[in-house]
Amino acid sequence: MRKEFSAAIEKLALADESIVFITGDLGYNALENLQEKLGKRFINAGVAEQNMVGVAAGMAYKGYKVFCYSIAPFVVYRCLEQFRNDACLHNLPVFLVGNGGGYGYGIMGSTHHAIEDLACLSSLQNVKTWIPAFSDEVEPVLAQIVHEKHPAYLRLGVGPLTPEGAVLSGSLKKVVHTPNAQTAIIALGPIAANVLKALQEPELQANCSVYTALSLPLQLTDVTLQELRQAENILVVEEHVSIGGLGQQLSVKLLEAGIHPQRFQSLSAQGYPNGLYGSQQYHQTQSGLDVKNIANVLRSFAESPLLHTNHPHS
Repeated sequence: MRKEFSAAIEKLALADESIVFITGDLGYNALENLQEKLGKRFINAGVAEQNMVGVAAGMAYKGYKVFCYSIAPFVVYRCLEQFRNDACLHNLPVFLVGNGGGYGYGIMGSTHHAIEDLACLSSLQNVKTWIPAFSDEVEPVLAQIVHEKHPAYLRLGVGPLTPEGAVLSGSLKKVVHTPNAQTAIIALGPIAANVLKALQEPELQANCSVYTALSLPLQLTDVTLQELRQAENILVVEEHVSIGGLGQQLSVKLLEAGIHPQRFQSLSAQGYPNGLYGSQQYHQTQSGLDVKNIANVLRSFAESPLLHTNHPHS
């Protein structure tokens, strides 16, 4: 999504001179267009993420709308205090952008992974976190971030184009419409591609509707709540730890609305079960987020709904 991101930022910044872009010494072979077009409004803060966010907050206080860009773990964890205290508590338009959310940086290991980022940021005051599942969502999300002018976090990954006929309602976008579906699947971010691949089996697709969660904290409309009320099973799939993630936030909303599905299961990032590092696909498989396990879980809903456990690959 970096290509779509840089193109969208260029378009927005050329139309709005109050937009400033700061990078933490990252973006080689991806952001050169911004450096050329934005001139003095493109700043390389160096490997100093805390200072980057502090500077951004000061500029935002003076009326600028400031994007801070790095890979996800660097822009979230290294400067959490500065973002919380300087930007969020003052409700300033400072926008963090993290590339490679989840296990996106693969073999580079845990220091380069962001599997707790949404729990950290969606709990802060005045913040909305955005998690596009599809590449063509990046531009409209950026336009919305600039329009709202509140602290925000954009988590980028790699995703295909949005399926035709998708409908956004609150935080959830319905991307597969199946009448009288027994199972509702709610995916967070680009892991939705694995869900859609699992549903290539006709018998599974005939029983499932699919939603993606575009933003957190989770906001559910009455329309979506009514649809989820009709589902016998709900499956959450997220490349993020379960605590503070989509599954936990969704379960609270459902309980508050008096919705009690027969089965509620959450597939989430399990960290590093065997202490080894590998590709993003390797870590997804370790966590049961791969296509094969998603398909197996969906089959189990119909085959033995009362016996299935939450353990990956069960």
